[in-house]
Amino acid sequence: MASGVGIALFSSAVFGLSGSFAKSLLETGWTPGSAVAVRLTGASLVLLIPAIIALRGRWHQLKDNWLTILLFGVIGVAGCQLFYFNAVSRLSVGVALLLEYLAPTLIVLWLWMATRRRPRALTSVGTLLSLGGLILVLDLTGSVKVDFVGVLWGLAAAVCLVIYFFITAKQNDTLPPIVLASGGLMVGSVLVWVAGGTGLLSMTFASADTHLGPWTTPWWVSLAGLILLATVLSYVTGIMAARSLGSKVASFVSLTEVLFAVVWAWLLLAELPGTIQLLGGALIVCGVVLVRIDELRADRLGSAEPGKAAASELDHANDVEPVPSESM
Repeated sequence: MASGVGIALFSSAVFGLSGSFAKSLLETGWTPGSAVAVRLTGASLVLLIPAIIALRGRWHQLKDNWLTILLFGVIGVAGCQLFYFNAVSRLSVGVALLLEYLAPTLIVLWLWMATRRRPRALTSVGTLLSLGGLILVLDLTGSVKVDFVGVLWGLAAAVCLVIYFFITAKQNDTLPPIVLASGGLMVGSVLVWVAGGTGLLSMTFASADTHLGPWTTPWWVSLAGLILLATVLSYVTGIMAARSLGSKVASFVSLTEVLFAVVWAWLLLAELPGTIQLLGGALIVCGVVLVRIDELRADRLGSAEPGKAAASELDHANDVEPVPSESM
């Protein structure tokens, strides 16, 4: 158990690096589209061999789960990362990630409207805390000027994360998690390259040095960190953590990604949200924790999980074992 928690914390720490590495590239002239395209392509190639080994010749698994892989790649990978990186280009890394972490709150609100069933008391309190935290994060009357286009990108990333949770709401042992991760990354990379090639997505690359903390480094250092640390290593260790702790406990520990992302942005970009925004972020995280606690308690009482109820409502036919989600 202790080793599993350690692995989960390590996964959150390297996941949290993605915003800082990406922003260091964006500040030199890279566009979100180009950063996402290279990141997804590099990570999918690195994970390709392990994914093939995991399949063990059972290629029918790809055919049986093609829709799940497609949706995961388009929405959970390409959409989520593009929207998050667009948010990072206009907001601080911490604020962008906090907006994306409103996803569990959005799930509660969606299920409330879809099923017309009022959430349990603890879930309701958590939802209200998260919404109150959002107001503080926006800091509407404070000295920190918030780019509202960036806020919309952050909320769009949260919506993609909600859809991702619906897609992966139920477990299915027929598709190894690393195959889903590799396949989704490959689908996402193809989609982004096609969008860039057709002019639908702006793609600009630069070879200027990047700045990470006190160091000036070649551009490829930030890109390598984005691919190898914040994508490949984070996915692999996230899968290990989920298998060791179970998806629910691992998802609790993954909330520390927000804290790690803020610390990394402070150390590598000299970027820190304002005091009011930090307070709002604490409320958002507390709200999400309450919702997750209520889910666990409901499971022990035999109630349906919000994610599974959502999957039932939406009649998803292809179900997969949940893999780590990221601000990407």
